[in-house]
Amino acid sequence: MIDQIGNYKILDEIGSGGMAVVYKGVQESLGRTVAIKALRSSVCKEDDAVARFEREAGSLASFQHENIITVYDFFPEGGSLFIVMEYVEGIDLYDLREKCDRLPADIVGIISLQVARALDYAHFRGLIHRDVKPANIILSKLGTVKLMDFGIAQVEESDLTRAGVGLGTPAYMSPEQIVGKRLDQRSDMFSLGIVMYQMVTGQKPFEEDDQRSTMEKIRGYTPPAPRTVNPAVPRELEEIINRCMEKDPQQRFGSTQELVITLEQFLAAHVNLNYRARLMLFLKEQGMISEDEVKAVLHPAMIGGVVGNVPSLRVKPRLVLYLGGLAVAAALAVVALILVLVLEVRRVRSIKPPEPVRVTVREEIATGGLRVVAVPWARVEVDGKERGTTPMDRPLTLPVGKHRVRLLNPYFKTEQRKVSIKKGKTLDLTVALKRAARGEGEAAKDEGGAKDEGTERDEGETKDEGTERDEGEAPGGEDTGAEEEADQ
Repeated sequence: MIDQIGNYKILDEIGSGGMAVVYKGVQESLGRTVAIKALRSSVCKEDDAVARFEREAGSLASFQHENIITVYDFFPEGGSLFIVMEYVEGIDLYDLREKCDRLPADIVGIISLQVARALDYAHFRGLIHRDVKPANIILSKLGTVKLMDFGIAQVEESDLTRAGVGLGTPAYMSPEQIVGKRLDQRSDMFSLGIVMYQMVTGQKPFEEDDQRSTMEKIRGYTPPAPRTVNPAVPRELEEIINRCMEKDPQQRFGSTQELVITLEQFLAAHVNLNYRARLMLFLKEQGMISEDEVKAVLHPAMIGGVVGNVPSLRVKPRLVLYLGGLAVAAALAVVALILVLVLEVRRVRSIKPPEPVRVTVREEIATGGLRVVAVPWARVEVDGKERGTTPMDRPLTLPVGKHRVRLLNPYFKTEQRKVSIKKGKTLDLTVALKRAARGEGEAAKDEGGAKDEGTERDEGETKDEGTERDEGEAPGGEDTGAEEEADQ
C-alpha cells in the first residue's frame, strides 16, 4: 500500500486484478475524491498491455457523458502508468447479481437503457467497446449507471480486428468477434443482449458443457427464450433481448440509437417513476444503500412508498379486523353459491334434453390472408379494429373483399392503405414508415406518399412488386399479384 501518487493522496485499495490495481484517492488541491488505476510494474514491460492501458486513457479523455466514467489525468511515475478517473461510489453489476439472482424487469430496463446510451455515445464517435459485461457496468448510489474499461476498445474503421481477436470475455463475445470478422456497433449490441438475458433469467445464455465450448455455443446454439426460464419477463423485453442476440448482425437493431428508443418505449409503459429514483429504491431494498443516504437525495414521498402518485397502504389493527370480517363473509357467500350451483346442476340433469335440431350449414364465408410488414414497427388496424403489432408471427385472416388498413407508430407518420383480399390468397403488405415531425404522433398522415411494395391495381393497370399467393403455397408460385389502393 502506497501513500502518495503524484499529486494524489491514497486512501485505500478498492480493486485488484492481474494487470492493474485501483486505489481510492483524494486530489488535495481540489478536495476531490478520485479513483486511480495503476498498471502493475511487472506488466509495464509488455508492449500490448501498455498499449491497451494508453488506449483506455486516450479513448475516455475526450468523452463527456453521464453514463461513461470520466478520465481526469494520465501520467507515468516510478516505472508504472496511472489513470486518474471519476470515483463512483456504488456496486458493479457482477457483484449485484451475486446478491440477487434475478433482477426485476423494470430494473433490467433502466440499467440496459443507460448502458445503451453510453454505447450509442461511443459508437457515434466511431469507437466499439468490445468488452461489455457485468463487471464493467457500475451502479452508483445516486441511481446512475456507468460503463467503464475501454481498454480493448477499437476504432470502427480499424483493420486490426484480427490482431485483437483474443481480446474480450468469451462468454459475452458476439459470433463475429469470435471468428475475427470486422466489427461494428452491432457487436456491442449482442454483448449487451447477453447481459440483459443474464439479468432477467439469473443464468448465462451460453455456458460451456461436456460437448461444446462457450464460443461454439455462441456461434451455433440458440438458448431458451427468457420467458421460458422466467415467466415474469414481459414479452416486450423478451423481444428486445432476442433481437439483440440474433446470430446474424443484420437481424439485430439497425443502430444503438434504435435500441435506445425501443428501451425508452418499454420503460414508458412499465415505469411511472423517475428512473434514478426507482434504481435507488431497489438498491435500498437490497441493503446496498442506507435510509440516510436515500433521504439525502430523494423526496420524502418517494421514500415513504409513493410510486407513480399511488401512496402505499399503512394497515392499522382495526382495518385488519374489518378486512378479516369481509374475508369470512366472502368465504361464506362463496360456499352458499357453490351449494346453489350444485342443486341447479342436479335439477338440469333431471330434465330430458330436447330433440337435437338439425342445422343446415351453408357455404362458409370465403377468406384470404394479409401479411403486414412495417418498418420499424406499427400497430395494425383493419376496418377500425386493432389486430396486433408488427412483427406478426402469422398472416391476418380476413373476409374476401376490400378493407382499410392503418399502420400506427407514435414516432412515425400514420400510413393508410386499402387492400383487396381474394379467396385463398395471401397478400403481402410492406410499408416503410416515415419519421413524423415533432408533435404529430399517431395522427400524422403522409398524404400523397409513395406507395409501398404490397400494392395491386385493377385489371389493366401495371402491377408492382407486391406478391399474393395461395395459403400454404411457397413463394414464387404461378398465381401472383396483389391489389391495393393508395388512400388519398
